[in-house]
Formats: sequence, C-alpha cells, structure tokens
Amino acid sequence: MGHEARRKGRHTGLGKRKGTRDARMPQKVLWMRRQRVLRRLLRKYRDAKKIDCHIYHHFYMQSKGNQFKNKRVLIEAIHKAKNEKVKAKALEEQQEAKKLKARALKERKQTKKEEALRNEAH
Repeated sequence: MGHEARRKGRHTGLGKRKGTRDARMPQKVLWMRRQRVLRRLLRKYRDAKKIDCHIYHHFYMQSKGNQFKNKRVLIEAIHKAKNEKVKAKALEEQQEAKKLKARALKERKQTKKEEALRNEAH
C-alpha cells in the first residue's frame, strides 16, 4: 500500500478511519480557510473598484455571519447586489426626470395663466 493509492482515495473508507470527523479535518480549519478565501475575494474586488466600500462592508459582515458557503455563492450575491443597485439608480433618475418634466409643465401653465389674466386686464 503506497502513498499513491491513498492519494487516489483508496483505503480511506469508513472502516479505515480511527479519529472523528472533526479530528481528521477540524471544522475550525475549514472555517478559517473559507473566511480567508471570501475575504481575499472581497479585498480584491474592492481594490479593483468593482465594489465600493459600503458593499464591501455589507458582504464582509455577511460572510463573517456564515451567509456564503463558498466563493461562487459570494460572487453571485455580489453580482446580484450590483445589478439591483444599478436598477435602483436608473429608476431614481427616471423619477427625477419625470418630476422635472411635471414641474416645467406646471410652470408653463402658470405663465400662460398669468398672461391670460394680463390680457384680460388690458
């Protein structure tokens, strides 16, 4: 029985195991690995200006709170949040444009009304 067989996954069944699952691969080690991966990704995205500091903090705290089981899930969540932010911004701009248009229309009506009153007075 060489190391090559073990590397391939042979001789590692339930009958060959002596320690508990936590003794063989501690949960703490898995947790630290995952946190390091997620935090490294968040740092990289922040440095590359893909996300701003607010989104970074939000996802940092969520990853600390065990919201993401791996890197792929975190990336998907970031993309989703960015898309929502873009949509919200576009919607806000549309509403602002609508308000400006309504205000301009109201002012035009007001000026027309004033002119009509002036013409009646003369």
